[in-house]
Order: sequence, then structure tokens, then C-alpha cells
Amino acid sequence: MAHAIAFRPSRARKGFSLVELSVVVIIIGVLAAFGVPRLLQSVERSKASESFKFLASVRAAQERYQARQGTYASDLTQLDMEQAPPKYFSVGVAAAGGTGSLEDSWTLTLTRSGSSSGYGAYTVTFTEDGYDALNSTIDPEINPQST
Repeated sequence: MAHAIAFRPSRARKGFSLVELSVVVIIIGVLAAFGVPRLLQSVERSKASESFKFLASVRAAQERYQARQGTYASDLTQLDMEQAPPKYFSVGVAAAGGTGSLEDSWTLTLTRSGSSSGYGAYTVTFTEDGYDALNSTIDPEINPQST
């Protein structure tokens, strides 16, 4: 006597198990924990580089002004600059530098305004000689002048 074996299709598994989903979420979390701080650092470094470009432009304009007038400008509006002030920094007033006279020295400080991705408010200072690391408070991690 032969019995017929009935064919039952097996239930196809649909979707993911809770364990599989949990593993994926953990992996994404670990990647984010390492990736997000690096991304924020990179973004802040690019914003800081904007201040350095602006200050380099100020320095060149100050040198042109000094060659024509015999003194450095005390107001940035006196300079022949086409570059707009940086978006994320407030611009200080050009002041006499280390000698105390605008005839042969100047200093200008930019202060980071708004949120700075955990780096707080920091300053970038330039003088007639270029970047002034001693009077700047920018973190070396985001300083474009650091290597």
C-alpha cells in the first residue's frame, strides 16, 4: 500500500529578525561615533580657513595702503579689498601692533561667532608679519596653519 506524500510548500521567511536589525543598528552607531566628530572637525577647519584667507587679503591690502600712504590703515574700509568679511567670524578693528604705531605695525583679530562644533569661541590674529599664533586661540586640530 502506497501512501501519497502531500507536498506542503515551506513558509518563505520574510523580513529580518530582531537580532539582525540590532546588529545593523549597532554597526551604524559605531561608524557614526567615529565618523561624526571627524566630519565636524573638517567642517570647522574649512570655516577657520575662511578667516585665514580673509586675513591674508587684509595683509596684502595693508601693505599696498602702507606703500601709498606711509602708514597702515586703521579702518578696513580704507583698504582696496574685494573679499567680503568671513561669514562665521566677527571682524575686529585694525589697531596699532607691537610698536604702538600704525606707521610700522598693525594687528587684526577675528572672533568665531555662532556655534563652532564644540570648539567654543576662538580667535585668529594677524599682524603685518602674518599669522600671530601667540595671540590666537584657535585649536590646533582645526588650524589650517598647523600640520
